[in-house]
Amino acid sequence: MSARRHFIKTFSLSGMGIVAASTLGFSSDAAARRFKFAKEQEAYSGPHIMVKNTKILSIKNSDGSETMGVISPKGVIDIRAVAKKLNIAAPYTLDQLLQEGNATAFNKVLAGADKSGVPYLTESKIRYGRLFKNPGKIICVGINYRQYAEEVGVAKPAVPALFNKYDNSLAAHHCVLEIPPPDVSYKLDYETELLVVVGKKGRNIPESEALNYVAGYCTANDFTSRDLQLDLPGGQWMIGKTLDQYAPIGPHFVTADLVGDPNNLQIQTFVNGEMRQNSNTSDFIHNVQKLLAYISTYWALEPGDIVFTGTPQGVIANMPKDQQVWLKKGDVVTSVVEKLGELKFTLG
Repeated sequence: MSARRHFIKTFSLSGMGIVAASTLGFSSDAAARRFKFAKEQEAYSGPHIMVKNTKILSIKNSDGSETMGVISPKGVIDIRAVAKKLNIAAPYTLDQLLQEGNATAFNKVLAGADKSGVPYLTESKIRYGRLFKNPGKIICVGINYRQYAEEVGVAKPAVPALFNKYDNSLAAHHCVLEIPPPDVSYKLDYETELLVVVGKKGRNIPESEALNYVAGYCTANDFTSRDLQLDLPGGQWMIGKTLDQYAPIGPHFVTADLVGDPNNLQIQTFVNGEMRQNSNTSDFIHNVQKLLAYISTYWALEPGDIVFTGTPQGVIANMPKDQQVWLKKGDVVTSVVEKLGELKFTLG
Protein backbone atom coordinates (compact mmCIF):
# COMPACT_ATOMS: atom_id res chain seq x y z
CA MET A 1 0.00 0.00 0.00
CA SER A 2 1.39 3.44 -0.91
CA ALA A 3 2.18 5.92 1.84
CA ARG A 4 -0.44 8.26 0.39
CA ARG A 5 -3.19 5.64 0.38
CA HIS A 6 -2.28 4.54 3.91
CA PHE A 7 -2.40 8.10 5.19
CA ILE A 8 -5.68 8.91 3.47
CA LYS A 9 -7.24 5.76 4.91
CA THR A 10 -6.04 6.78 8.34
CA PHE A 11 -7.34 10.31 7.81
CA SER A 12 -10.78 9.21 6.65
CA LEU A 13 -11.29 6.58 9.33
CA SER A 14 -9.77 8.19 12.40
CA GLY A 15 -11.60 11.48 12.42
CA MET A 16 -8.32 13.33 12.14
CA GLY A 17 -10.13 16.08 10.29
CA ILE A 18 -12.10 16.94 13.41
CA VAL A 19 -8.92 17.25 15.45
CA ALA A 20 -7.24 19.35 12.78
CA ALA A 21 -10.21 21.62 12.50
CA SER A 22 -10.15 22.25 16.24
CA THR A 23 -7.05 24.34 15.62
CA LEU A 24 -9.33 26.98 14.13
CA GLY A 25 -9.58 28.48 17.58
CA PHE A 26 -12.33 31.01 16.83
CA SER A 27 -14.95 31.90 19.41
CA SER A 28 -18.47 32.91 18.48
CA ASP A 29 -17.67 36.62 18.62
CA ALA A 30 -14.51 36.30 16.57
CA ALA A 31 -15.63 38.72 13.89
CA ALA A 32 -16.45 41.40 16.42
CA ARG A 33 -13.07 41.02 18.14
CA ARG A 34 -10.83 40.65 15.11
CA PHE A 35 -12.12 42.87 12.39
CA LYS A 36 -12.05 46.64 12.49
CA PHE A 37 -13.49 48.09 9.34
CA ALA A 38 -12.57 51.48 7.91
CA LYS A 39 -12.64 54.22 10.54
CA GLU A 40 -14.31 56.62 8.12
CA GLN A 41 -17.46 54.48 8.16
CA GLU A 42 -20.14 54.59 10.81
CA ALA A 43 -20.66 51.48 12.90
CA TYR A 44 -23.68 49.54 11.71
CA SER A 45 -26.14 48.25 14.31
CA GLY A 46 -29.21 47.52 12.22
CA PRO A 47 -30.76 44.18 11.21
CA HIS A 48 -28.55 41.53 9.63
CA ILE A 49 -29.75 40.96 6.06
CA MET A 50 -28.19 38.68 3.48
CA VAL A 51 -27.45 40.16 0.08
CA LYS A 52 -29.45 38.76 -2.87
CA ASN A 53 -29.45 38.80 -6.68
CA THR A 54 -25.88 40.06 -6.90
CA LYS A 55 -22.54 39.14 -8.43
CA ILE A 56 -19.57 40.73 -6.65
CA LEU A 57 -15.87 41.03 -7.42
CA SER A 58 -12.98 42.67 -5.58
CA ILE A 59 -11.07 45.65 -6.93
CA LYS A 60 -7.40 46.18 -6.06
CA ASN A 61 -7.22 49.96 -5.89
CA SER A 62 -4.22 52.19 -6.57
CA ASP A 63 -3.97 52.96 -2.84
CA GLY A 64 -3.53 49.24 -2.11
CA SER A 65 -7.02 48.74 -0.67
CA GLU A 66 -9.33 45.97 -1.86
CA THR A 67 -12.98 46.95 -2.18
CA MET A 68 -16.16 45.62 -3.76
CA GLY A 69 -17.36 46.01 -7.30
CA VAL A 70 -20.77 44.81 -8.42
CA ILE A 71 -21.41 43.53 -11.93
CA SER A 72 -24.33 45.27 -13.65
CA PRO A 73 -25.59 45.50 -17.23
CA LYS A 74 -23.83 48.88 -17.58
CA GLY A 75 -20.52 47.73 -16.16
CA VAL A 76 -18.94 47.28 -12.74
CA ILE A 77 -20.22 49.54 -9.96
CA ASP A 78 -17.40 50.81 -7.74
CA ILE A 79 -19.12 50.49 -4.36
CA ARG A 80 -16.67 52.62 -2.39
CA ALA A 81 -16.65 55.45 -4.92
CA VAL A 82 -20.43 55.57 -5.26
CA ALA A 83 -21.02 55.29 -1.50
CA LYS A 84 -18.67 58.19 -0.86
CA LYS A 85 -20.24 60.31 -3.57
CA LEU A 86 -23.75 59.72 -2.22
CA ASN A 87 -22.63 59.90 1.42
CA ILE A 88 -24.04 56.44 2.21
CA ALA A 89 -22.49 54.53 5.11
CA ALA A 90 -22.30 51.24 3.22
CA PRO A 91 -19.86 48.32 3.50
CA TYR A 92 -16.87 48.58 1.19
CA THR A 93 -15.70 44.95 1.32
CA LEU A 94 -17.37 41.57 0.96
CA ASP A 95 -16.17 40.54 4.42
CA GLN A 96 -17.87 43.61 5.89
CA LEU A 97 -21.06 43.13 3.90
CA LEU A 98 -21.37 39.52 5.02
CA GLN A 99 -20.37 40.00 8.64
CA GLU A 100 -22.33 43.19 9.33
CA GLY A 101 -25.31 42.29 7.15
CA ASN A 102 -25.91 45.88 6.03
CA ALA A 103 -27.51 44.89 2.74
CA THR A 104 -29.91 47.85 3.02
CA ALA A 105 -27.15 50.45 2.57
CA PHE A 106 -25.45 48.26 -0.02
CA ASN A 107 -28.64 48.15 -2.09
CA LYS A 108 -29.00 51.95 -1.78
CA VAL A 109 -25.57 52.31 -3.35
CA LEU A 110 -26.57 50.05 -6.23
CA ALA A 111 -29.79 51.97 -6.77
CA GLY A 112 -27.92 55.29 -6.79
CA ALA A 113 -25.09 54.28 -9.11
CA ASP A 114 -26.55 56.06 -12.15
CA LYS A 115 -27.30 59.37 -10.47
CA SER A 116 -23.94 59.41 -8.62
CA GLY A 117 -22.07 60.23 -11.79
CA VAL A 118 -19.32 57.80 -10.85
CA PRO A 119 -18.17 56.05 -14.05
CA TYR A 120 -18.92 52.36 -14.46
CA LEU A 121 -15.78 50.24 -14.68
CA THR A 122 -14.88 47.71 -17.36
CA GLU A 123 -14.19 44.36 -15.74
CA SER A 124 -11.44 43.42 -18.18
CA LYS A 125 -9.50 46.51 -17.05
CA ILE A 126 -9.86 45.87 -13.33
CA ARG A 127 -7.00 44.56 -11.23
CA TYR A 128 -8.63 41.96 -9.01
CA GLY A 129 -8.26 42.01 -5.26
CA ARG A 130 -8.98 39.26 -2.78
CA LEU A 131 -12.68 38.55 -2.36
CA PHE A 132 -12.00 37.61 1.27
CA LYS A 133 -9.27 39.02 3.52
CA ASN A 134 -10.41 38.02 7.00
CA PRO A 135 -13.26 35.51 7.13
CA GLY A 136 -14.06 34.24 10.60
CA LYS A 137 -13.33 30.60 9.73
CA ILE A 138 -11.85 28.83 6.70
CA ILE A 139 -13.06 25.23 6.90
CA CYS A 140 -12.03 22.58 4.38
CA VAL A 141 -13.32 19.11 3.58
CA GLY A 142 -11.21 16.17 2.42
CA ILE A 143 -12.27 13.14 0.35
CA ASN A 144 -15.74 14.35 -0.56
CA TYR A 145 -16.27 13.02 -4.10
CA ARG A 146 -17.20 9.39 -4.73
CA GLN A 147 -14.92 9.04 -7.75
CA TYR A 148 -12.05 10.60 -5.82
CA ALA A 149 -12.39 7.98 -3.09
CA GLU A 150 -12.54 5.24 -5.73
CA GLU A 151 -9.48 6.68 -7.48
CA VAL A 152 -7.47 6.56 -4.25
CA GLY A 153 -8.94 3.20 -3.23
CA VAL A 154 -10.38 4.20 0.13
CA ALA A 155 -13.81 3.83 1.68
CA LYS A 156 -16.17 6.80 1.51
CA PRO A 157 -15.88 8.70 4.82
CA ALA A 158 -18.88 8.17 7.06
CA VAL A 159 -18.60 11.80 8.20
CA PRO A 160 -16.90 14.78 6.55
CA ALA A 161 -13.13 14.89 7.10
CA LEU A 162 -12.39 18.46 8.21
CA PHE A 163 -9.25 20.58 8.27
CA ASN A 164 -8.58 24.30 7.91
CA LYS A 165 -6.66 27.08 6.24
CA TYR A 166 -5.68 30.54 7.48
CA ASP A 167 -6.05 34.08 6.16
CA ASN A 168 -2.47 34.14 4.84
CA SER A 169 -3.47 31.58 2.21
CA LEU A 170 -6.17 33.77 0.63
CA ALA A 171 -5.34 34.95 -2.89
CA ALA A 172 -7.04 36.76 -5.76
CA HIS A 173 -8.16 35.86 -9.25
CA HIS A 174 -5.33 36.46 -11.75
CA CYS A 175 -2.77 36.41 -8.95
CA VAL A 176 0.79 35.22 -9.36
CA LEU A 177 1.03 32.46 -6.77
CA GLU A 178 4.60 32.59 -5.49
CA ILE A 179 5.58 28.95 -5.04
CA PRO A 180 8.10 27.89 -2.36
CA PRO A 181 11.70 27.05 -3.30
CA PRO A 182 12.17 23.41 -4.37
CA ASP A 183 14.07 22.52 -1.19
CA VAL A 184 10.94 23.46 0.79
CA SER A 185 8.34 21.90 -1.54
CA TYR A 186 8.14 20.77 -5.16
CA LYS A 187 5.14 18.39 -5.29
CA LEU A 188 2.67 21.13 -6.16
CA ASP A 189 -0.91 20.14 -6.95
CA TYR A 190 -4.27 21.71 -7.86
CA GLU A 191 -7.65 21.11 -6.21
CA THR A 192 -10.56 22.97 -7.77
CA GLU A 193 -13.46 23.27 -5.33
CA LEU A 194 -16.87 24.79 -4.80
CA LEU A 195 -16.64 27.37 -2.00
CA VAL A 196 -19.70 27.88 0.21
CA VAL A 197 -20.06 31.29 1.87
CA VAL A 198 -22.09 31.44 5.08
CA GLY A 199 -24.64 34.24 5.34
CA LYS A 200 -26.12 33.98 8.81
CA LYS A 201 -25.24 32.52 12.19
CA GLY A 202 -26.33 28.98 12.99
CA ARG A 203 -25.56 26.16 15.40
CA ASN A 204 -26.87 22.59 15.06
CA ILE A 205 -28.38 23.49 11.72
CA PRO A 206 -30.87 20.91 10.37
CA GLU A 207 -30.04 19.60 6.91
CA SER A 208 -33.49 20.62 5.74
CA GLU A 209 -32.73 24.27 6.55
CA ALA A 210 -29.01 24.41 5.77
CA LEU A 211 -29.21 26.18 2.41
CA ASN A 212 -31.06 29.05 4.08
CA TYR A 213 -27.77 29.85 5.84
CA VAL A 214 -25.81 30.21 2.59
CA ALA A 215 -25.13 33.71 1.26
CA GLY A 216 -23.47 32.53 -1.94
CA TYR A 217 -20.74 30.58 -3.68
CA CYS A 218 -17.37 31.02 -5.38
CA THR A 219 -14.87 29.07 -7.43
CA ALA A 220 -11.82 28.20 -5.33
CA ASN A 221 -8.61 26.17 -5.42
CA ASP A 222 -7.24 24.32 -2.40
CA PHE A 223 -3.66 24.51 -3.69
CA THR A 224 -1.48 21.89 -2.01
CA SER A 225 2.12 20.86 -1.45
CA ARG A 226 1.81 17.06 -1.46
CA ASP A 227 5.33 16.47 -0.13
CA LEU A 228 4.55 18.61 2.92
CA GLN A 229 1.06 17.17 3.30
CA LEU A 230 1.89 13.49 2.91
CA ASP A 231 5.64 12.83 3.00
CA LEU A 232 6.53 14.54 6.27
CA PRO A 233 6.35 12.34 9.39
CA GLY A 234 2.77 12.00 10.58
CA GLY A 235 1.29 13.72 7.54
CA GLN A 236 1.23 17.50 7.84
CA TRP A 237 -2.07 18.56 6.29
CA MET A 238 -1.92 22.02 7.85
CA ILE A 239 1.57 22.73 6.52
CA GLY A 240 0.83 21.28 3.10
CA LYS A 241 -2.28 23.39 2.59
CA THR A 242 -1.73 26.71 4.36
CA LEU A 243 1.33 28.30 2.78
CA ASP A 244 0.94 31.86 1.54
CA GLN A 245 -1.54 32.22 -1.35
CA TYR A 246 -2.60 28.55 -1.19
CA ALA A 247 -6.30 29.48 -1.39
CA PRO A 248 -7.07 31.45 -4.58
CA ILE A 249 -10.75 32.41 -4.79
CA GLY A 250 -12.67 34.18 -7.55
CA PRO A 251 -13.37 35.80 -9.84
CA HIS A 252 -16.84 36.39 -8.37
CA PHE A 253 -18.99 35.87 -5.33
CA VAL A 254 -22.43 34.88 -6.64
CA THR A 255 -25.43 35.02 -4.32
CA ALA A 256 -27.19 31.76 -3.58
CA ASP A 257 -30.44 32.74 -5.31
CA LEU A 258 -28.59 33.10 -8.64
CA VAL A 259 -26.92 29.69 -8.32
CA GLY A 260 -29.77 27.42 -7.29
CA ASP A 261 -28.83 23.84 -6.44
CA PRO A 262 -25.16 23.72 -5.34
CA ASN A 263 -25.17 19.94 -5.59
CA ASN A 264 -25.45 19.87 -9.38
CA LEU A 265 -22.66 22.07 -10.77
CA GLN A 266 -19.98 21.10 -13.27
CA ILE A 267 -16.46 21.50 -11.89
CA GLN A 268 -13.22 21.47 -13.91
CA THR A 269 -9.49 22.19 -13.77
CA PHE A 270 -7.20 23.12 -16.64
CA VAL A 271 -3.41 23.38 -16.56
CA ASN A 272 -1.96 25.38 -19.46
CA GLY A 273 -5.23 24.73 -21.30
CA GLU A 274 -5.23 20.94 -20.73
CA MET A 275 -8.22 19.54 -18.84
CA ARG A 276 -7.16 17.73 -15.66
CA GLN A 277 -10.37 17.48 -13.62
CA ASN A 278 -13.92 17.16 -14.92
CA SER A 279 -16.77 16.27 -12.59
CA ASN A 280 -19.98 17.51 -11.03
CA THR A 281 -20.91 18.34 -7.47
CA SER A 282 -23.64 15.71 -7.78
CA ASP A 283 -20.76 13.31 -7.03
CA PHE A 284 -20.42 14.73 -3.50
CA ILE A 285 -20.25 12.12 -0.75
CA HIS A 286 -21.62 14.72 1.68
CA ASN A 287 -23.63 17.43 -0.05
CA VAL A 288 -23.66 21.08 1.01
CA GLN A 289 -26.60 20.59 3.39
CA LYS A 290 -24.89 17.69 5.16
CA LEU A 291 -21.62 19.60 5.43
CA LEU A 292 -23.19 22.64 7.06
CA ALA A 293 -25.28 20.54 9.40
CA TYR A 294 -22.23 18.50 10.45
CA ILE A 295 -19.87 21.45 10.85
CA SER A 296 -22.39 23.41 12.91
CA THR A 297 -22.50 20.54 15.38
CA TYR A 298 -19.02 21.56 16.52
CA TRP A 299 -18.96 25.33 15.99
CA ALA A 300 -21.48 28.02 15.31
CA LEU A 301 -21.23 29.00 11.68
CA GLU A 302 -21.12 32.77 11.36
CA PRO A 303 -21.67 35.23 8.50
CA GLY A 304 -18.58 35.42 6.33
CA ASP A 305 -17.26 31.95 7.20
CA ILE A 306 -16.17 30.04 4.10
CA VAL A 307 -16.19 26.30 3.43
CA PHE A 308 -14.10 24.48 0.81
CA THR A 309 -16.17 21.43 -0.14
CA GLY A 310 -13.53 19.04 -1.49
CA THR A 311 -12.08 18.29 -4.91
CA PRO A 312 -13.01 15.65 -7.51
CA GLN A 313 -10.85 12.96 -9.08
CA GLY A 314 -7.93 13.89 -11.32
CA VAL A 315 -5.39 15.49 -9.00
CA ILE A 316 -1.72 14.80 -9.71
CA ALA A 317 -1.20 12.98 -6.41
CA ASN A 318 -3.66 10.25 -7.45
CA MET A 319 -1.91 9.50 -10.75
CA PRO A 320 0.53 6.59 -11.14
CA LYS A 321 3.96 7.76 -10.00
CA ASP A 322 5.44 7.49 -13.48
CA GLN A 323 2.75 9.92 -14.72
CA GLN A 324 3.06 12.50 -11.95
CA VAL A 325 4.30 15.78 -13.36
CA TRP A 326 4.04 18.33 -10.56
CA LEU A 327 3.10 21.94 -11.22
CA LYS A 328 5.98 24.36 -11.77
CA LYS A 329 6.76 28.03 -12.16
CA GLY A 330 5.03 29.49 -15.22
CA ASP A 331 2.11 27.05 -15.22
CA VAL A 332 -1.34 28.62 -15.57
CA VAL A 333 -4.09 26.94 -13.54
CA THR A 334 -7.74 27.57 -14.38
CA SER A 335 -10.47 26.41 -12.02
CA VAL A 336 -14.06 26.42 -13.25
CA VAL A 337 -17.32 25.92 -11.38
CA GLU A 338 -20.54 26.22 -13.34
CA LYS A 339 -22.35 29.56 -12.85
CA LEU A 340 -19.46 30.96 -10.81
CA GLY A 341 -16.83 31.77 -13.42
CA GLU A 342 -13.22 30.85 -14.19
CA LEU A 343 -10.60 31.36 -11.50
CA LYS A 344 -7.17 31.74 -13.09
CA PHE A 345 -3.72 32.08 -11.52
CA THR A 346 -0.11 31.68 -12.61
CA LEU A 347 2.67 30.04 -10.63
CA GLY A 348 5.58 32.39 -10.03
